[in-house]
Amino acid sequence: MALRPVQVNIKARDDSALGRFWAQALGWRVSSEGPGVTNLEPEGFDWPDPGAFYVDLVRVPDPETVKYRVHFDLATTSAAHQAELVARLKELGATPADVGQGEVPWTVLADPEGNVFCVLEPREGLRDTGPIAAVVVDCTDPRAMARFWDEATDWTLLEVSDDHALLRSAKGVGPYLTFHRTPRVTVWNRVHLDLLPYHGGDKAAEVARLQVLGATPADVGQGDVPWTVLADPEGNEFCVLGPA
Repeated sequence: MALRPVQVNIKARDDSALGRFWAQALGWRVSSEGPGVTNLEPEGFDWPDPGAFYVDLVRVPDPETVKYRVHFDLATTSAAHQAELVARLKELGATPADVGQGEVPWTVLADPEGNVFCVLEPREGLRDTGPIAAVVVDCTDPRAMARFWDEATDWTLLEVSDDHALLRSAKGVGPYLTFHRTPRVTVWNRVHLDLLPYHGGDKAAEVARLQVLGATPADVGQGDVPWTVLADPEGNEFCVLGPA
């Protein structure tokens, strides 16, 4: 049994407009667009390629505006690339954001709907991730989160300490999943992960396995849908995709 993180889901007031921003920001394409849902994928990949990572934007009536627990880190290859990317993102509608970061080598921005993200300085270990270097989750106990997510998915646990934990696909492709120790965290997430069983996998069995690991059912107003919404031990919602 195995689950793999396949995409990040972002709640949006205007999924189409925010989708255009992120498609241009990442250099990806809009793969599909329906009423209230916009899907993005890297060029050259089609869902659900095991070597790709996707973004799904879903319209909700009134997303809350708080400091969110989950954000993107974007990768750069040089100081010049970082400066060029920050300038281009601002032209697309991003704005500088202050989350108390102080003097740091990365740049903190907010997308047109206020979702905070970071444009990292060039780092050797991030040269092969693609434009999204990491999906970062604020938490109170990185070790506990590492234990859950290491068993919940087939991603490899690379580092763990009292301050952070780091996982990545065992194939060595795509972004990292990082858990960052934060003294205080909010409970609302506009961004969450979607997990997918491998071909032939049993979604119901996977959901049951996750609950044994400590996941709990979550109601975010999803109604009757073919995916299952759960929350990890610190209350971060995620979805298990597949037939009901």
